[in-house]
Amino acid sequence: MYIIGENVHIISEKVKEALTARDREFFMDLAVRQVEAGAKAVDINLGPRKKDFAEVWPWIIETVETVVDVPLSIDTTNVDGMEAALKSIKKAQPILNSTSAEPERLEKVPALAKKYGAKVIALTLRPEGIPIEADARINIAVESLIPRMMELDFGMENLIIDPLVLTVSGCQQYCPHLIEAVRTLQYAWDPAPQISVGLSNVSNAVPNENRPLINRVYLAMLMGVGLQMMIANPFDEEQNDVIRWIETKDTSSPLARLYNKIAERTAAGEEPQTDDFDMSAPDQSAIWKTTQILLNKVIYADSYLMN
Repeated sequence: MYIIGENVHIISEKVKEALTARDREFFMDLAVRQVEAGAKAVDINLGPRKKDFAEVWPWIIETVETVVDVPLSIDTTNVDGMEAALKSIKKAQPILNSTSAEPERLEKVPALAKKYGAKVIALTLRPEGIPIEADARINIAVESLIPRMMELDFGMENLIIDPLVLTVSGCQQYCPHLIEAVRTLQYAWDPAPQISVGLSNVSNAVPNENRPLINRVYLAMLMGVGLQMMIANPFDEEQNDVIRWIETKDTSSPLARLYNKIAERTAAGEEPQTDDFDMSAPDQSAIWKTTQILLNKVIYADSYLMN
């Protein structure tokens, strides 16, 4: 699994405070720890930064590249900020996060990636929003995103399609369709683009104590259909266990066997069955309940584990 570390994000109060103070040590430490935890790239989300992009992006790039050699993902809606960052990168091939099928972004962002030799994440998002159905998301990739890349002679190896994970809290009906979108996108073009998702988006607006479990169960399902890249938290050790268990087919413990079974069921286009779970074990019962909300079989509520 290629993890793009998500922890340099302006939504975090600590990141916000460190950025205001231009605290180099904070960002250097956070970047190093993410890489040491297994991140193969580091996402940097500083928000739009419309007023100070010309100063802040070169500063953060220089700061992070002082201590890590991995690719940096420039996560902003500000195209000028993207270019300020790209001009400053000295090490690994960067990633632009992101373009979409919205005309202005599709015009500007891929051209910028081409100019600077960057990879680009392309969202299956059109002006009217994100479609629910997997097929509609595939169509955005095949009819809008990929043709624009071909128009620019942009190498498919540098395109990363993100079919957009949405939260189970409020957008529950999207969750099973995303799984099928990941499955199908791998066969939608030859050569196939890479596919990535923002894993933790599935648990946005969920009580903090339940977020890691929802993330891990969804991850097992997505790995079952072939997901190999994601923006995620590399510090989640239980998440990293799930990745290792599934990648190595390790079934040496009850949880390892269960997560592998979830991945296998999903790969086969099947739903998990109650017989797969030991319902007398609280952790397995919780995982079962989580599969049911993610497959839109049971209506999500913050108290779903208590039902």
